[in-house]
Amino acid sequence: MADSAFFCPLLHEGILAVRGSDAAKFLQGQLTCNLNYLSDTQASLGARCTQKGRMQSSFRILLQGDGVLLAMATELLEPQLVDLKKYAVFSKSKLTDESAVWARFGLSNADQVLAALGLELPAETDSVVRTEAMIAIRVSPGRAELWIGAEQAETLRNQLAAQLQQADLNDWLLGQIRAGIGQVMPQTRELFIPQMLNLQAVGGVSFKKGCYTGQEIVARMQYLGKLKRRLYRLSLNATELPEPGTPLFAPSHNSAIGEVVIAAKADQSVELLAVLQAEAADSGDVHLGTLEGPGLHLLDLPYLLDRDQEIQR
Repeated sequence: MADSAFFCPLLHEGILAVRGSDAAKFLQGQLTCNLNYLSDTQASLGARCTQKGRMQSSFRILLQGDGVLLAMATELLEPQLVDLKKYAVFSKSKLTDESAVWARFGLSNADQVLAALGLELPAETDSVVRTEAMIAIRVSPGRAELWIGAEQAETLRNQLAAQLQQADLNDWLLGQIRAGIGQVMPQTRELFIPQMLNLQAVGGVSFKKGCYTGQEIVARMQYLGKLKRRLYRLSLNATELPEPGTPLFAPSHNSAIGEVVIAAKADQSVELLAVLQAEAADSGDVHLGTLEGPGLHLLDLPYLLDRDQEIQR
């Protein structure tokens, strides 16, 4: 299913809205992405970090109306909303939970369906096109998100169902895993710095934007540090999905060498993204849960890490 045309309601994430004349200025000092790069035709991935550079949330962000919308794991939305409000008291910006205002659908290999809806979405990742009622975002090659007001969601769902097979969320997440896009989940909150999720390689970190919370740590890692832990894609012969945060082990080390980020079923196996110590991953002997747990096999990611290119963003 993951390689065929389908649509899927995206009910696993919520929408945090920041609106007002100071919305972009306020968030510029809070987030890893550069809000100056956002436009009506351009979205971005991003993260919000602690002072120590650990990600509290990761998200997709886009302009809408008088502010911006951030789509993130539902369980992270309320703590992020509460915390951000502390810093917004002197800013002309209003922060709210707009999860109930929007409906979102994931579309795979369905550009013709988007075009029939009046949305000629470019192939470039993070491209955005809009009609009066809908927003489409290219999230990776062949995959798009379609946003619409909640009151029109059922009508749109019926239109999609007339042309596409409806899939489970698992199939959408499998596409995300194959695109190499990690995500902060409640179990991994404040566990990773952005480079551990390869966020800088998929456009979610700007090294030219100036100061933001955690920026010193993130920049130091990029310019001066040697990244010892990063995101890998792996497969596992299993039927049960490992939870985010599940530890991974290697015989060459006495303690855990990484954690599961997200996982999804793929035919008779499981595919997952995990943060691993590079040295242990290169050995090719990685196990789930314990040293005696099932073995994992390394798979390719669709991009390369290139520090010189990454720091140009």
